[in-house]
Amino acid sequence: MTATKNLPPFLSWQAAAFAFVGVWLVLAAFPFLWTLWGSFKVEGDFFSRHDWANALYGTFTTAETGDAFTSQGYEGAWIEREFWRAALNTTIVTFFVVTISLTFGTLGGYALSRSPHRYAFWILIAALAFRAMPHITLVSGYLLPFFELNLWGHLPTAIIVLVAINQPFTLWMLYAFFLGIPKDLDESAMIDGCSRFEAFRLVIMPVMWPGVVTTGLFSFLLAYNDFAVTATILSQQNQTMVPAIASFLGTTQVQGDVMFAVAAVVSATVPLFVLVMFFQRQLVSGLTAGAVKG
Repeated sequence: MTATKNLPPFLSWQAAAFAFVGVWLVLAAFPFLWTLWGSFKVEGDFFSRHDWANALYGTFTTAETGDAFTSQGYEGAWIEREFWRAALNTTIVTFFVVTISLTFGTLGGYALSRSPHRYAFWILIAALAFRAMPHITLVSGYLLPFFELNLWGHLPTAIIVLVAINQPFTLWMLYAFFLGIPKDLDESAMIDGCSRFEAFRLVIMPVMWPGVVTTGLFSFLLAYNDFAVTATILSQQNQTMVPAIASFLGTTQVQGDVMFAVAAVVSATVPLFVLVMFFQRQLVSGLTAGAVKG
């Protein structure tokens, strides 16, 4: 009887919780869904000052194209303005930034987590101080040598700077993951005949994969979403996606095409959703492993 009497309040609280989560999800997803919907409209509908319902029904889109939806924004961005070049540049930059950062981060994080020396702590403190500095401050230090060596404007320069900015973060994050792995695993592997590197490669790394995936995803997001470094370091011909989207908006002196930018925003956001959904289990597992020591 007591359980029966307590059931309705529990169900009411559960319903309220589900309703709150549902409303929160709708509010959180609405900006992207609205942008996705508007990317298939013309500017007169999506930015209508007279009636916002024009963006729903496509009044001006139907008048201009004969249909309530149009792909003019995507065609203009990807073909006319060659947004595919920016997408290719972003792929190259993110691939090398993630690969280099994880390679040095795993080796450095493992070495520092197993080092008995005091200087390991000061290396981590120095990396933390470097990470805390504003990105644009770090970029300014690279400009003079890049100009003198005629390296400014090329993708490798952006990769070098982004790796330098990202490396302290990956080092600290992977260091925390390695601390959560008992040293007994290393010692047992070396007793069985493995060298230190073989123990790292064959025993520790298989356990570390959730942490590596989590760190790699954050490194990817840093390089993928970066604006300050890529806009400053890269030339107009070698832009990545985020600076290219900004260029579609134009300036006070140059008229831009807003719908190109809207279509490009959707194009740049969709891969992030796919990536997070694909690696969600490894991401949650990695974050949990990094938060729990033992």
